[in-house]
Amino acid sequence: MNQDELMMPRPVRDSQSEMNEIVLPNDVNPLNTLLGGRLMHWIDLAGALAAHRHSRNYVVTASIDHLDFWVPVHIGDVVILRASVNRVFHTSMEVGVTVWVENYIQDEYKHVSSAYLTFVAVDAAGKRIPVPAVIPETEDQRRRYDDAGRRREIRRAEADRRKNKI
Repeated sequence: MNQDELMMPRPVRDSQSEMNEIVLPNDVNPLNTLLGGRLMHWIDLAGALAAHRHSRNYVVTASIDHLDFWVPVHIGDVVILRASVNRVFHTSMEVGVTVWVENYIQDEYKHVSSAYLTFVAVDAAGKRIPVPAVIPETEDQRRRYDDAGRRREIRRAEADRRKNKI
């Protein structure tokens, strides 16, 4: 594939990824609920998978937005992580990850968490490289695309505020 073909815009569906994990004893705290850090690791992996699929290059995590844990996850539960690229900004891209828990014994399915991560595409030497645009196709994808632009402005304003305080 030549460089022009690599930079052709790609639909969101090309980046959509799903990752499943079963919660094992080494994944939990003394209360037998999933460690927050383990879930954050899985969110990062799921987001990176979507970013890799879209950019077809190496990616590094630049940031993760606010993260809440809404319901506990227990040993034996299945954690389902769904990720896709929301928007591309030259060398970076925002990826949305939603996390669900399935307790197949009790036939329950609950929303655990959602996160927005920013990944930067890099070459083998770690130098930033451009990423092809993403094409939102559904109403929900278009909403996430628009929202990603607003979140980017908020992130930039917050970064400027922190720089000015130091």
